Amino acid sequence: MSDVAATVDPHDPATVVAAIEAQAKKVGTPCGDGEMAWRIWGAGPPVVLLHGGHGAWSHWIRNILPLAERFTVIVPDMPGFGDSASPPDPYTADSMAAIMATGIDQILGKQKFAIVGFSFGGVMGSHLAKERPDRITRLVLVGAGGLGLPRPKMGEMRNWKRLDTEAERREANRNNLAVLMLHDPANIEGLALHLQSTNTVRTRINSRKISLTDTGRRALSTFSAPLAGIWGIHDATASGEFLDAREQLVKSLDTDAEFVRLDGGHWIQFETPEVFNRTVIGILETPRSGRGTAPA
Repeated sequence: MSDVAATVDPHDPATVVAAIEAQAKKVGTPCGDGEMAWRIWGAGPPVVLLHGGHGAWSHWIRNILPLAERFTVIVPDMPGFGDSASPPDPYTADSMAAIMATGIDQILGKQKFAIVGFSFGGVMGSHLAKERPDRITRLVLVGAGGLGLPRPKMGEMRNWKRLDTEAERREANRNNLAVLMLHDPANIEGLALHLQSTNTVRTRINSRKISLTDTGRRALSTFSAPLAGIWGIHDATASGEFLDAREQLVKSLDTDAEFVRLDGGHWIQFETPEVFNRTVIGILETPRSGRGTAPA
């Protein structure tokens, strides 16, 4: 894959995103009254990256090309996000996962694949694995929701939809990135603000009503693929004792699961991309045939 930094202005977020997107193969699969949008980079063992709520494929903007040097990286806009059509009402995690499973069948046939799911994408990754349990080589949960576990109290999010000017909306997005997504204020800059502002306005489903349930946790018990977890130690949804509870849950399902804590916030793959990419590569390239179980 080409070095984007050498060919575009890194201070122009739209150009950075467009340059990475230009290297992708685009595929459309059925979704409601339209299509689900998929983008594919690289070659090698397939790995599906699933974005978070109010996101799109670009939630992985700092990870796609490094991972594509080793894997076939398949990144959708999930139903109701970005370029994808909305799922039929009433939508659920199961109904959305069924749409995604049909799409991945069209792209990969019967080939096995790994899943890396971020936040709401962790919920949907669990349900996608439930739909295709015999074809999943590894599920990596990244700051995943849907586990039915308590969350720490967060700061107040601002509703940008009620604001009149672009400057006000930008400051609301800056606030929301600081409250939920990123720990280091220095990371709340051009690219992060650009992605937040462009992705949120194109979100047409309420992912929160799914992420705050235990639906992902229940789905995790329906297949036997090995698990792993990656969380930021400053994740606004799961720091301190709340993070301990997530590690305990993942380890209770798979005693051999890798559980890695990185120095950053919720959107850890954006905030610390180099160490995140090394971590994911190490997990995906470590062979495991199944889950570890506790002694009887």
